[in-house]
Amino acid sequence: MARWLTRDDLGAAAGTATGLLLVSPDVSSVFPLSPGDRSEVVGLTGAALREAGVGGDDRVVVALAEPAGALWAAAAADVAGAAARVGPRGRMRLHHALSTLKATTLVATPTGVMDLLSRLHLEFLLDPLDLGLRTIVLTGEIASKRTLGHLAAEFGATVTEVLASPFSGGALAWRRAEEEPLRPLADGLLGLAALDKDVPATGDGPAELVVTPSGHSTLGDAVLRTGLVAAPAAAGAIPAPAHTVGEHVLVRGVWLALPRVDRALARVDGVAGWELAIGRQGTLDTAVLTVAFARRSLIGNPMWKARIEQAVRALTPVSVAVEIAQDVAETPSPGVVNDLRGHHLGRDRALIT
Repeated sequence: MARWLTRDDLGAAAGTATGLLLVSPDVSSVFPLSPGDRSEVVGLTGAALREAGVGGDDRVVVALAEPAGALWAAAAADVAGAAARVGPRGRMRLHHALSTLKATTLVATPTGVMDLLSRLHLEFLLDPLDLGLRTIVLTGEIASKRTLGHLAAEFGATVTEVLASPFSGGALAWRRAEEEPLRPLADGLLGLAALDKDVPATGDGPAELVVTPSGHSTLGDAVLRTGLVAAPAAAGAIPAPAHTVGEHVLVRGVWLALPRVDRALARVDGVAGWELAIGRQGTLDTAVLTVAFARRSLIGNPMWKARIEQAVRALTPVSVAVEIAQDVAETPSPGVVNDLRGHHLGRDRALIT
């Protein structure tokens, strides 16, 4: 019988996992790789780059956070003439890296490339075509509508979207157009599961994408719930995810663990509840944590706000603004996510219909 695991289950094994451990920034997910596992993940990621059109005369710049960044750079080095990992740096530094390295291919998140494009136009007063990018690979986020076509037209490049594993950061599937389903890079690697039960999806209602790493040295008997949710699709098709679900929410390509927010704020005296609002009004995701206090004397206390800001900074590398509700919360309430992007469906899979 298969083991059904979530990110939290992988994180719980952090102290006993062996091999190369690919960890999320908050170590809520720990994905072990033996030498053979690593070769397979790098090989699949290299295959995704080839499907995107990357070849031996290309020069690839990878602007992704860890653990994905190093893995993609290693895969690109096997496929392209040159590869560099620069991380999700500021746009001016990214522009400098692309120009200096004479990059022909950029691997980044959809919002990262959209932000680069916006700044090229509005701040740098530069023509995107002057960068000379031939290929753009988008991964790590749920892209806004029409992103692929818009970037292709602006940069004069071939744009490919790649579904990456939220555990390893390695490539799982790809597509060239938003209307297309995903094309898995290996048979049996991806599947769809019911949200409320550990069984395959029936086709009625939204389904969660799951990874079935049958050849993995220690997780070969597992079904890994990704937290990514897709709409119903035709039989045999794997649609691209449009939503997320569960106790982790995707912000700027990084999964933020909501239970860690619960625990961090529970240690601050007087906190009665919180709301995490996530939006994408411009090119990048924004996150605002609004905290409600049980006592009016705490609402205007800068020390208490500073304590919360420090607690949040310790949780994630993603910038999260902290605001204080001006009304007293007389009764405690559970933390909630208000996803203005429309991505996150809820913390409890069983309650999603």
